[in-house]
Amino acid sequence: MGLRINQNIAAMNAYRNLSVTDSQMSKSLEKLSSGFRINRAADDAAGLSISEGLRAQVGGLKVAVRNAQDAISVTQTAEGAMNEVTTMLQRMRDLAVQANNASLDDDAKSAAQQEFSQLSSEIDRIGTTTAFGKAKLLDGSFGQSNELLGTGPVTTLPAAVSFNITNIGGTAITPIAVSVSPATTSVKDFTDDVNAAIKTALTGAGYNGNEVMLSSSVADDGSGASFKFTGAKAFTLGAITGAIGVTGAASTPVSGASSGDFQIGANSGETLSISINGVSTTALALTGLDLTTPASVGPPPVASGAATSISKLDDALKTVSSQRAELGAYQNRFEHTINNLNVSVENLSASESRIRDTDMAQEMVSYTRSQILTQAGTSMLAQANQASQNVLTLLR
Repeated sequence: MGLRINQNIAAMNAYRNLSVTDSQMSKSLEKLSSGFRINRAADDAAGLSISEGLRAQVGGLKVAVRNAQDAISVTQTAEGAMNEVTTMLQRMRDLAVQANNASLDDDAKSAAQQEFSQLSSEIDRIGTTTAFGKAKLLDGSFGQSNELLGTGPVTTLPAAVSFNITNIGGTAITPIAVSVSPATTSVKDFTDDVNAAIKTALTGAGYNGNEVMLSSSVADDGSGASFKFTGAKAFTLGAITGAIGVTGAASTPVSGASSGDFQIGANSGETLSISINGVSTTALALTGLDLTTPASVGPPPVASGAATSISKLDDALKTVSSQRAELGAYQNRFEHTINNLNVSVENLSASESRIRDTDMAQEMVSYTRSQILTQAGTSMLAQANQASQNVLTLLR
């Protein structure tokens, strides 16, 4: 080997290896200090792309958990108000039972009627004012943002009702057939039977079941019942067989109605819709009740105002209890939704961590190796530079 001073190959080799080692140590320090294996796209381009997608999904799921918790708060607020309504309905029924007793004179019945009227007014006030934020919960608008009105009151309930649902949410669908023959003369029971048939048909087709619902109200003078269809989304009904005053057509948006859609997933379309029926003396068919009205003269059975009130209050209690049960079922469903979302967040976070986070133990091994090699490389570079000094001995 010749002695040269213009090109110190040994020093160049030691410098090159030292540069590589220094770069590796810098990357190890960056990973150890940040906790991330991927700090820039160059570290792992494919891993970065995958982990960013997982991050977006995890972030969306965490927000969905909060959304579901808000949904539980909504159902609890509505159900809490309905609980108080139930208490008042029970008291009103007690007053009606008391007023229907022959031992009470007119003054006592008038006193009972005063409390009865005050409780009726309070039910209306609760139905009007109960809200979550700015969304009214018990005025009949929550989750029922579209409606299809009837043309007038119906005096005789039909023996059967049938129609097709042809459009939901503005999208034409394969017609969903609804057919029911309610065996009842009660407007409320008739409405409940039709709604049960609608819900069965919708859930059987893969929908939530509240996209279309029938609601009814009884005229104060007893001249008949009015019907309308409501829904969380726009809908279209085909021709309706059965005289309920609604012929079938496209629904129209309800002004001021609150959407009942809760985003419970990280992706578009992952929503759960709930609707809450209105709570008022009108919706519960309790208007015009008077405990002081005596039984009319005529062949039995002839009911007094108090006896009529007992019957209607029984129906109202059944309606409110049914709505409370539905809200309770929704709350339980949201709680299971939250549990499932939290499991998904945990598993997806673990997947994202495996891709993006630094394995501290493994990286510390690499850092220690680089640190030793850096020290050795620095020492060897010094030795290589010193080797050229041997030429000076030839020049003495």
